[in-house]
Amino acid sequence: MFTTRRLDSFFRSLLNLEGLKEADTSLNGLQVDNDGSELGKLAFAVDASMEVFKRAADAGAGMLFVHHGIFWGIPARLEGSYRERIKFLLDHNLALYAVHLPLDQHPRLGNNAALADLLGIQEKEPFGLYHGHKIGYKGNLSVSLTVEEAAKKISFMGRPPIGVFPFGKKESRTCAVVSGGAADEAFQAIDEGLDMFVSGECSHTVYHYAMEGRLNVIAGGHYSTEVWGVRRIMEECVNHLQIDSEFIDVPTGL
Repeated sequence: MFTTRRLDSFFRSLLNLEGLKEADTSLNGLQVDNDGSELGKLAFAVDASMEVFKRAADAGAGMLFVHHGIFWGIPARLEGSYRERIKFLLDHNLALYAVHLPLDQHPRLGNNAALADLLGIQEKEPFGLYHGHKIGYKGNLSVSLTVEEAAKKISFMGRPPIGVFPFGKKESRTCAVVSGGAADEAFQAIDEGLDMFVSGECSHTVYHYAMEGRLNVIAGGHYSTEVWGVRRIMEECVNHLQIDSEFIDVPTGL
């Protein structure tokens, strides 16, 4: 019998939800509970949005696991679309579970570990200092890559990256990855003399520094660089719990 409490224990056994509390504004863990009913199916998505909620409910899911939840550490008035989202979850007895930075950081299941594997980064080392924690990874590439080749390797469903900036070597031998909105971590990549930096977003502020520092940069898209951890957690649930699961793909193009 799968309940929200049992799934919470399972996710906490995999992910360090407490270890990043001081750095993460997200309310990691169970954000909205159901009425205690047994869960027959799980849905997984990157973002908690009304479209995702409706598709999860239509799929018959009893719990939705997301990377970006609806609670971010500050009180919010229950009005407008915020109220409608919570009302929909309660009306459809759909539990919401969110894991933010702990899913970015996880050495096997996380977004950045998945990106590193896709790129062929060997002997991964922590990279990307954020509020005292390194949430990304860096290392040597198993095979030298152009930025175009690297962009194809991390593309989800063949979707193009937001930006590709070949400012450095024609073929990169070293690379760092930090998924999502981590454009400024390019400065750390420059300081460490890396050949390539991969993140989700790009920044006007970083552009000239990356060019002058001869750093190849790929902005793969915030959404597209953060589907990977969610999908790995889904696979973990299928393999270890044998529970029916479905990934809901609602790309933002950003």
